[in-house]
Amino acid sequence: MDKHIKENESGVESSLFNNTYVYIYCKKKKEMKITIMGFVIKEMTDKEVKEICTWKYDDIYSFYNLDESSYEGFLNGSYYSVYDEHKNLVGFCCFGQSATVPNGKLVGAYDEAGFIDIGLGMMPVLCGKGLGDEFLKKCMEFVEEKNNISKFRLTVATFNKRAMKVYEKLGFKRDKYFDRVTQDGRTIEFVTMKFEKE
Repeated sequence: MDKHIKENESGVESSLFNNTYVYIYCKKKKEMKITIMGFVIKEMTDKEVKEICTWKYDDIYSFYNLDESSYEGFLNGSYYSVYDEHKNLVGFCCFGQSATVPNGKLVGAYDEAGFIDIGLGMMPVLCGKGLGDEFLKKCMEFVEEKNNISKFRLTVATFNKRAMKVYEKLGFKRDKYFDRVTQDGRTIEFVTMKFEKE
């Protein structure tokens, strides 16, 4: 793995890995953040589904871990792979029916017309690194261009505070709450969030 370190007069070190992920460490502020140079979205393939299903999230986020039973759903035509500009798979997005949670229909969470439902996921190692804003904006731009619509709705588990923080930062507003019981008997609360371009 290529690694190049540069330090400027402000005491900022930049580490470049594979010319893709840029880790920036500011010695004065003792902060580190990660950025990705660009995102490219393409139709998902069987190979990409298999890779995504191997991703493992830790702790409470293990709720998002997938297995082979997810294969068919990911290949229904509404899922797309997200790559960085150097062809590394870093996440996925979907829209329409695939981005909804069935129980939400029981409470009318998806009744309001004119919205496109979107869903997304990032490679576990990239989660919580400050990439959510740009990742979501790129997915929204892609979905808007493909569907000619600028009113978005997404559904998120309320325990996922870091995701909700990103969504609210970009202007999404909480709307309908509902519960879903998982196969192992856990009750997970969800909320839909809506965004309308001005």
